[in-house]
Amino acid sequence: MLIDYGKIVRLATVVGLLSGLVAWRTVPVRGDESSPQAKPAASKPAAAKAEAKPAAPKPRLAVFRLAGDVTELPPDETFSFGAVGGVSLRDLVERMKKAAGDPEVKAVVLLHEGGSVGSGQVEELRGAMARLRSAGKEVYAHADSLTMREYVLLSGASRLSVVPTADVWVTGLFGEALYLRGLLDKISVQPEFLTCGAYKSAAEIFLRDGPSPEAEAMQNWLLDGIFHTSVALIAAGRKVETAQVRKWIDGGPYTAEKARAAGLIDEVEHRQDFETMLKSKYGHDVIFDKKYGQKKPPSLDFSSPLALFKIWGELLSQAQKKPAGKPAIGIVYVEGPITLGSGQPSLLGDLEARGPKVRKALDEAARDDSIKAVVLRVNSPGGSAVASEIILDATKRVKAKKPFVVSMGDVAGSGGYYVACASDVIFADESTITASIGVVGGKLATRAMWKRVGVTFKTYKRGENADLLASPDPFTPRERQRIQDRMNDVYDVFQGHVRAIRGSRLKKPLDELAGGRVYTGRQALDYGLIDKIGGLEDAIAHVAAQAKLTDYDVRIVPAPKNFLEQLIEETSGGKDHAPGLDAGVDRLGAGGSASLVDLALPYLRHLEPRRVAAVKAALQHLQLLQREGVLLIMPEIAMPR
Repeated sequence: MLIDYGKIVRLATVVGLLSGLVAWRTVPVRGDESSPQAKPAASKPAAAKAEAKPAAPKPRLAVFRLAGDVTELPPDETFSFGAVGGVSLRDLVERMKKAAGDPEVKAVVLLHEGGSVGSGQVEELRGAMARLRSAGKEVYAHADSLTMREYVLLSGASRLSVVPTADVWVTGLFGEALYLRGLLDKISVQPEFLTCGAYKSAAEIFLRDGPSPEAEAMQNWLLDGIFHTSVALIAAGRKVETAQVRKWIDGGPYTAEKARAAGLIDEVEHRQDFETMLKSKYGHDVIFDKKYGQKKPPSLDFSSPLALFKIWGELLSQAQKKPAGKPAIGIVYVEGPITLGSGQPSLLGDLEARGPKVRKALDEAARDDSIKAVVLRVNSPGGSAVASEIILDATKRVKAKKPFVVSMGDVAGSGGYYVACASDVIFADESTITASIGVVGGKLATRAMWKRVGVTFKTYKRGENADLLASPDPFTPRERQRIQDRMNDVYDVFQGHVRAIRGSRLKKPLDELAGGRVYTGRQALDYGLIDKIGGLEDAIAHVAAQAKLTDYDVRIVPAPKNFLEQLIEETSGGKDHAPGLDAGVDRLGAGGSASLVDLALPYLRHLEPRRVAAVKAALQHLQLLQREGVLLIMPEIAMPR
C-alpha cells in the first residue's frame, strides 16, 4: 500500500490545530454540574461514609438548545465544539424520547437560540413534544425572538415565554421565487432548456422573468397546504380555534407584551427569571442537564506524537468494529442534491447524495444479517437521473431481502421521489414537498457573451452530435428534438417505475399527477403518491413491526465517520479490502478544481443570506446540467419562512 506522506503531514497539521480547540473546550466551567471537575467532593472519614445514607437524587430537567441548524445527517461528534454543525433531527428526537421515559427527568426545557428548523422537521419535533406531554412531562420553552416557523414549533410547549422587547413575528408565510432571465440577457447568454410536463418549472428560473401560469398555480396550492398545516399546529398547541390563529396572524407582528396580552405566549421574562421560575417549581437544587442524552466524545490526548498516533489507531479500530448485540433497523440517508461521482472529506460533511455511495450503503444494509429492516430517509430536491436510477435499483435489492420503507424529510421531489417510489410504504410529513414527476434538460449558449468581452473560440469536432451539449450556440431544431427524445425516454422510465409500484393506489391517472406537479405531503397522500403521514420515528416503528422486532437498535448505514477517520482513510488510499467492484470507486473523478458555485461565492456572500441561498441552489442545478444535460430536479419553490 502506497502512503502519501504529504497527506500525513497535512493531517498532522489539522489535528494539531484542532487539539488547541479541544484543550480550550475541555476546560471545566465553574459551577457547571455536568462537569465532574467543577465541584470536587469533600473528603470524609471512612466510618462516616459507611453510616451515611445514599442521598436522594436531585430533580433533573433535560435542556435542549436549538442553536445551530437541525440537520438530517448526524454531525461529526469527534470534538465537542458546541453548536458547530448543529444537531441531527433523529438525535434530538431520540433524546426527547429518552427523556419521556426517564423517571429522573421531571420536565423538559427548550431554549431557542437562533437555530434553523425545516417545515417537516417542525412537525416531527412537535410529535416528540406531544409524546413528552403525554408521558406527564411538562415542556417549557423560552426564546429571544420568534419567527413564524419557530412559533409553530414552540407553540406546542406547555409554557412559552420570550424576553422583554422580543419580536414575535407571527405574520404568516412569505417566500420568493428566483428568476435569472434578465441577468442572462444582460450578459448575452441564451438559455436553452426543455421539459417533460407543463408543471416541470425547474428551468423557468433561467427561461423567464416570472412564473408561468402552471408554476403560479402550483406555488399557490403548495403555500395553501403548508399554511393550513401551520395554522392547525398552532391551534392544537395553544388550544384555540383555527379562526383565532388566523386572527393572530393577520394582527402580527407583536411586541412581547402584546403577544402575551393576545394569548400567543404565556409570559415575558429574561432567561434568569425563567430559570428562577423553574427552580421555584422543581427545587433550588434542580439540575439543568444541558447535555442530556448526548454521547460522550472520546477522550483525546495530544500531549505527544505517540498519543496522536494512538488516537489514529483507536479511530481506525472503532471504524472496523462490527456492531454486536441486538438486531438493528438500518437507516440510509439520501441528503442533498443527487449526483454521481465522489466528494472529499470536509468538516461540513458531504452536502450531496452521491449515487454510488448510497448504493454501497444500501448493499451493505442488505448484506448485513444483523440489520433486519431498512428505512431510506430522503431529504433531496433530486438531481442526476443516472444516480437516481442507481439508488432506486439498490432499494429494490434491499426490499427483496428484508422489510423496507421510505421516510421523507422536508423535501423529496423529482429524483428524491424517483428513489423512493419502489417502497411499498412511503411516510411523509404534512409539509413535506414531494412528487415533481418530470424531467428538465438543456444548456446555456454563451458565444455572444464571450464576444462582448473580446474572447473568441475556434471549435473542432468529429461526429455529428459531438457538440450537442457544447455551450457556444443554441440548439438547432434537430439537436433540440434529439435532446427532447432523450428526456422523453427518461420521463417514460420514471413514470413506468411509479405505475409499476403505485398504479393501483393512485387516485387519478398518472398523467394528471405527473408533468412536474409538486405537492405537500398531505396533498400527496390524498392523491395516493405516498401512504402515511408520519416522521422518521413512525417509519422506524412501522418497519420494526414488519420485521417482528420489539427490542432493537437503530443504526445509520454506513456508520458515520468523523473528520479524522475520513482523512485517515483518504491518506491510506481507502478501503482496499471492501468486497465487489465498488471498492475504491469513490476515489474516481475526485478532482480538486473549483466549481461554479465556489467561484461565485465571493461575489454573493455579502448579499441577503436567504437570497444568496436561492442563487447558490440555482448555480448548483446549473452545474449539474452542465455535467449531465438531463436532470430529475425540482423547481425552485418559494419556500415560506
